[in-house]
Amino acid sequence: MRTATRDDHGVKIRALVLALAAAFTLTACELPEAPAETPAPQGELPQLREAPEDTGARYDRDDWPHWDYLGDGCDVRDQILQDQGRSIRVGDNCKVTGEWTSVYDGEIVTDAGDLDIDHIVPLAEVARSGSRDWTEAEREAYANDPEVLVAVTASSNRQKGDQDPATWLPEQDRCGYVTRWVQAKAKYDLTADQAELEAINAVLRHCPR
Repeated sequence: MRTATRDDHGVKIRALVLALAAAFTLTACELPEAPAETPAPQGELPQLREAPEDTGARYDRDDWPHWDYLGDGCDVRDQILQDQGRSIRVGDNCKVTGEWTSVYDGEIVTDAGDLDIDHIVPLAEVARSGSRDWTEAEREAYANDPEVLVAVTASSNRQKGDQDPATWLPEQDRCGYVTRWVQAKAKYDLTADQAELEAINAVLRHCPR
């Protein structure tokens, strides 16, 4: 019987190493690929409380102080113009120049005087949506909140008036408009009537999630 030599041991070791390497390679190939990272889903919009419009609520625009002074000659209107425009320059007495796209109708505007600063949820609509007991400070807070304000053409703002989505929607970006409407009402714990909610849901069904 032949005695195993050092060369025999070397052959066996090399064979074992090759076998292990092959097994590792096979195992690695058989491992499933890590799943691709999926983007986090967008948060759901808050649910609005349904209630009939408070048609008996008193509305007087003077009860809603707006365009608070911010300093350096600028008020809230001036700040919205700066935030929502392009190529903005601010001159003496906070005179704002630049270019804006009206989000309601897509019009390009180069004269700030042709723009209205609109409340996404109009003040009169807020008055009918559960704010009857608000204090003047609460009304002022809403009227000057940048999150509910948008620079639009005067003509599109006149068309909108104080209507809710059941009777008026913008020509452009209806998904964005309705989303901001819901967010504004939810932030201030305002209600929505049945027709309004139906119109909102009809738009949102066609919006990307």
